[in-house]
Amino acid sequence: MINVFVLQNGRLNQVPIASRADLENVEPVWVDLTDPNDDERAWVKAIYGVILPGEDEVKDIEASARYYEAENGDLHLRTDFLLEEDDGPSRVVTVAFILARKMLFSVHTDDLPVFRLVRMRARSRPGSIEDYMDVLLDLYATDAEYSADALEGIYQNLEEVSGRVLQEQFTDEDAAAALSAIAHEEDLNGRIRRNMMDTRRAVSFLMRGRLLNAEQFEEARQILRDIESLDGHTSFLFDKINFLMAATVGFININQNKIIKMFSVASVAFLPPTLIASIYGMNFKWFPELEWPFGYPFAIALMLTSAIAPFWYFRRRGWLK
Repeated sequence: MINVFVLQNGRLNQVPIASRADLENVEPVWVDLTDPNDDERAWVKAIYGVILPGEDEVKDIEASARYYEAENGDLHLRTDFLLEEDDGPSRVVTVAFILARKMLFSVHTDDLPVFRLVRMRARSRPGSIEDYMDVLLDLYATDAEYSADALEGIYQNLEEVSGRVLQEQFTDEDAAAALSAIAHEEDLNGRIRRNMMDTRRAVSFLMRGRLLNAEQFEEARQILRDIESLDGHTSFLFDKINFLMAATVGFININQNKIIKMFSVASVAFLPPTLIASIYGMNFKWFPELEWPFGYPFAIALMLTSAIAPFWYFRRRGWLK
């Protein structure tokens, strides 16, 4: 799918593209391609002379391949963007940016919420975008905001997990659910941190390459400050996740120790009756009831007493709680 945007009075207006002729009749500032087919790739190459990278090239994460200038002068960037999905784990989508002929070309496999938000804001805020570089910086700034919103979601979810972990009755089923939730939030927090690191590198590259004017340079510095402020939040969340993980594992060990304690108490309590039964059975020449009619009742009473006494002692010491 190809989305073409033209700049009108500082607003990004999308132009519907159904054929090559439609693409030839516009002067876009941003050409966004989501999982483009061969025809769309051919249109961009024929009209603008830009060769779009393939899916394997987009996912190339080598440092030498993420930011480079092609032989024809086009500037290529690879940047990761966070994608949260309701029906599955979060993931990072690599986007290929190409700066050529005062236009921004972006290639990615998934429709990203950051891109949708930038398009919506540009329509509602006239004058916020003046050229293709403003679009790129707006994408990076929105990416930082999106990551901040994701961190707020982690805070909220961990508060719910804390309430379950610190409740009075914490069963093994509760522990399993808590561990699953903690693992999910830890994975998301790690992806946010990686995403912010990659965005910082991309913005720093633009600043070092002297590709920005004075106003854009200041905006890039503000993006870096926003990203730096998020680092402290991710570190705090890692500490909180580690605490909840340790607390959950500790409660699991306590529940297991309770089970082991029950078996230990039972084995100690039933040891005297076993000993009495053994001694009683070895001290008669024939069947006990033939020599002593009250032998069985006496032995049973003695065994019950010897079994009850340890439980009574353990209860007084508080070992059965």
